[in-house]
Amino acid sequence: MIGTIVNTACIIAGSLLGATLKRGIKPQYQTALYNAMGLCAFVLGVNACVQNLPKSDYPVLFVVSLAVGSLVGYVLRLSERFSFLVEKLGKKSGNIKEKSSLAEGLSTGILLYCVGTLSMLGPVMSALNDDNTYLFSNATLDFVTSAVLASTYGFGMIWAAPVLFLWQGMFYLIAIFSSDFISQSLMTELSIVGGVLIAASGMSILGIKDCKAVNMMPSLLIPVFFFIIRFFL
Repeated sequence: MIGTIVNTACIIAGSLLGATLKRGIKPQYQTALYNAMGLCAFVLGVNACVQNLPKSDYPVLFVVSLAVGSLVGYVLRLSERFSFLVEKLGKKSGNIKEKSSLAEGLSTGILLYCVGTLSMLGPVMSALNDDNTYLFSNATLDFVTSAVLASTYGFGMIWAAPVLFLWQGMFYLIAIFSSDFISQSLMTELSIVGGVLIAASGMSILGIKDCKAVNMMPSLLIPVFFFIIRFFL
């Protein structure tokens, strides 16, 4: 788990650095950073879909995942609960707009940190081969990303770190107890669904369409359930 611990620490360090720098950034520059983050998230999400769709063995699975996952998210009112939680965490800030922005930033950051080959395959390589190369590489990327995000959204971005720890920890434990379950096909499907969610977050940040990406997050679990059922049948 050393690789995951280092990755989590880098997000915390990057968030603290970026949030410290935020205090010296003028409002007009912060707006420019918002736009840049929105564009980056949208492009990264589209790129993940374009790269992985041709590799998919189940090209309709991501459609079903998004449909079912979104319905589950709306029924559970995840977006409202998430915003409420962020408001509690950001009580020190009296700016309602800033709290709303933090909710967008956290959802985007969590997706960027967690959805990717390095973040998903890294814990598997660490568990099976004691090889932390992927995780250390991912930690470097996440340090830079978290610094940029925190310079835009503030100290609250640090709360994405424990989510990453739990996400990578899940893959680590699955790899230890059931290495046969983790397949490249599962990684591909998760990358496609995750790419759509990242692109949706980018659209929300840019003000194009509020897709409520948090409500769509259960979509990431549908491919996992599908492969669990397929594994035991």
